Amino acid sequence: MIKIKVSDLLGKNKMSQAELSRLTGIRPGTINALYYETVMRISIDQIDRLCKALRCQPSDIFEYIPDWF
Repeated sequence: MIKIKVSDLLGKNKMSQAELSRLTGIRPGTINALYYETVMRISIDQIDRLCKALRCQPSDIFEYIPDWF
């Protein structure tokens, strides 16, 4: 399972979904899907824009949680 931590990062940066959308040029619906972890795919370009806007690394946005158990 991949955990998407956009909601945590927005809270930490005191930023709204609308502001993140504006800064990245990513559609508000896609930002919302990232926020609620319902997005099914994301492009490398979008990851790059998220990292720039949130001043973070991809590993700050995504976390792999093994479901081996």
